[in-house]
Amino acid sequence: MKALVMGGTGGMGQGVARDLIKQEQITQVILGDINTDPERVQEKLRSSAKVSLVTIDVNDHPGMVRAIRDVDVVVNCAGPFYKTAVAVARAAVEAKVNYIDICDDYEAVPILFSSADIDTAAREAGITVLTGMGSDPGTNNVLVKWYANQLDRVDEIHLFWVVSIAELAGAAWDHSLHMVTGTIPQYLDGKLQYVEGGTGEETAAFLPPLGTCVVRYVGHPQPITIPRYIKGVQKVVIKGALIPSWVDELIKEQRDTGFLSTEQVEVKGTKVIPYDLTLRLWDTIPKDRDNGPAASGLKVIVKGERQGKQVTYTADIVGRMAPGTGLPASIAALMMSAGDVKVKGVVAPEGCIDPETFLAELLKRGAKIHQTETISSLFTL
Repeated sequence: MKALVMGGTGGMGQGVARDLIKQEQITQVILGDINTDPERVQEKLRSSAKVSLVTIDVNDHPGMVRAIRDVDVVVNCAGPFYKTAVAVARAAVEAKVNYIDICDDYEAVPILFSSADIDTAAREAGITVLTGMGSDPGTNNVLVKWYANQLDRVDEIHLFWVVSIAELAGAAWDHSLHMVTGTIPQYLDGKLQYVEGGTGEETAAFLPPLGTCVVRYVGHPQPITIPRYIKGVQKVVIKGALIPSWVDELIKEQRDTGFLSTEQVEVKGTKVIPYDLTLRLWDTIPKDRDNGPAASGLKVIVKGERQGKQVTYTADIVGRMAPGTGLPASIAALMMSAGDVKVKGVVAPEGCIDPETFLAELLKRGAKIHQTETISSLFTL
C-alpha cells in the first residue's frame, strides 16, 4: 500500500507518517509539501527506506492529480483546511483515490458533502472521502458514536478540547485565530444555529497536567456532521481553549478591538488586512512568555437514555498533539486498506469508522482513555 501525506513535512503530517511506516502492509509513504527541506523531517522518517519527499502545491490541481494517481490513499494534513480541504479532496476524487483529512474547519464540510464533483463523483468512482479524521474532529467523533451505540436515545453531546501553545506551529495558528472569528455553527435545540465565536464561556476539568480550563465556542465541524448520523440529538456543542489562559484572553481582545478583522484598512497609504498582520505577529508574541505544558486534551460528554434511565458517558484523553492527530488518520487509512470502511462518497468518522476496531488500535498504540458512566433514574419519589 502506498500513501501520500499532503503537508507531509509539517508536524501533523509527520505524525501520520511515523505510524504508517511501522506497518508491514505499507510499502511507501510520500511526504508531499510545498517545503521539502529534508531538515524539516525527523530523522526516523529521513532514515526510512519507505519515505520519500515530493514538492506539491495545493494550488496546483493538475500536479496534485498526477501525484495522487500513483498512490492508494491520500491523507491531507495541509492546513488551514478552510483553504485546502476542498481543493485536495477534489483532486483525489478526480484521481479516483481514497481520501482522508484531519480538517478541523467547519466551512469545508458543507462544500464536501454538497459538491457533485466530490460527493457524487466519489460514490460513482467507488471511493471514500473521509473528512475530520484527526483528534478533534476524529477520535472524539468515534467516541461519540461508541457511546451512542450503547444508548436508546442521545440527547446532548458536549465536546471540549484544550491545546497548549507549546504545541502550536505553522498553519495551526491560522486555524486558532480563524475558529473564533465571526459566527460559527453549533447544534442547539435540535437545529443548526450560528453563534459568535469565542463566546459561551464555561469551565471544564481536563486530566493532568492540564487541569481546569475556561473553554469557549469554536468553529469545528461536529455540529454539522454528528446530527447527520445520530438522529434525534438536540444539542451538539464544541468548545475549546488555548493555554496558558493569557493566550485566549489576548485573542479575545484582538477580536473585540478589530485586530482579527478581514476588512482592509489603510495605513500610511498601504492597504492592510488586520487579520493577516495579527497572524504574522503571533509568530513572535509567545516568545519569552509562559507557553504552557507540552500537552493537549480532549473531553467527550454524551448524555441520553437507556432502558428508562438517564445515562451520561464521559471520556478524557491527554497527550501530545502530533501523535494524537496523526494516529487516528493513520489507523483510518489502514482500515480503508483492510476493507473496514464501507461507505463511499463523503463521510465523517462517526458515519463510517467502527468504534471497537478503531479504539482497539488506538489503545494498542499507547493511548489512554479515562471513562466514566453515570446512571440515574428518570423518576423521583
